[in-house]
Amino acid sequence: MRLYGPIGAGICAGVALGAVLQRFAPGSANPAEPLGLHQQVPLRLGRFLFWLGIPLSIVGFMRRADLSGNLYLAPVVAWAAILLGLVCSRLWIRRTPQAQWPRPTQGSFSLAAMLGNTGYIGYPVVLLLPQLGVGVFGWAIFYDALGTLLGSYGLGAILASEMGGQGRPAARQRQWLTRLRAVGQNPIILAFGLGLGLKAIALPAWLDQGLYQFAWAIVVLSLMLMGLRIQQLSSWHHLHLATVAVAIKMLVLPLAVGIGLTLLGIDGAPRLVMILQAGMPCAVSNLVLAEAYDLDRDLSVTCVGLSSASLLLTLPLWLWAFSGE
Repeated sequence: MRLYGPIGAGICAGVALGAVLQRFAPGSANPAEPLGLHQQVPLRLGRFLFWLGIPLSIVGFMRRADLSGNLYLAPVVAWAAILLGLVCSRLWIRRTPQAQWPRPTQGSFSLAAMLGNTGYIGYPVVLLLPQLGVGVFGWAIFYDALGTLLGSYGLGAILASEMGGQGRPAARQRQWLTRLRAVGQNPIILAFGLGLGLKAIALPAWLDQGLYQFAWAIVVLSLMLMGLRIQQLSSWHHLHLATVAVAIKMLVLPLAVGIGLTLLGIDGAPRLVMILQAGMPCAVSNLVLAEAYDLDRDLSVTCVGLSSASLLLTLPLWLWAFSGE
């Protein structure tokens, strides 16, 4: 209840807000007219969180996070999970009839199996769980910033450019190279470096406490944004393919990570953080890549919606299996 209460309340508040805005400010039917408020609010909130909210919250939480220990292991595990998801998705594609696998569909399927929402949802889950909390938040940051984020706009963009149905090969190559260079300018990466730099610097008590309270407010806004986006999901095509991709992402990958870390002798909170991050729902960045590279948008949307709903069922499984020492 301590975890599901705040997460459920935040997401439900976002869904309710989206429904109210859609009911009373739906926008114009004319494509040339501005979007309705139910579309503008999540768009602007997402930009605020991406450029300012989440970067500042990372700085705020990192000041209280324990950054000692083998944190470098988190991005290694993240990349291992990403590559395992890619391998599993390609094996599934090869064993099924090729008629249902146009290249754009293959791209969306593989991205859904590889990349998870370790930021907007992964951070709140780690912070709100009584077994984890702010003390081990460093593991989640390293997993997301040096693993998922680089994987999304690095390997993910390369894969999307190869599988996409739009543009000439040279143009697609320039596109993913541009996105790969943009990773270094990503505000989350910059905040990650800033947080490390400020870790040992004493800030005024009011500023330190203000950053911490602001960081918790961003957690609530992130959950509301997820609810706003879920409320807008209307495409449930390719449910069979989406179920397979979500099963790989939310069952196979965290189980493999859990077994692998246990065999390596890693247990306790760090193991649980990496398992939960590996089992997060399909990344919203998949929708961005699908739009940019002309992949199967319907499949990407269905995977995000299905995996977000499945999280409430998979979280207790990993907590039951791997919470112990």
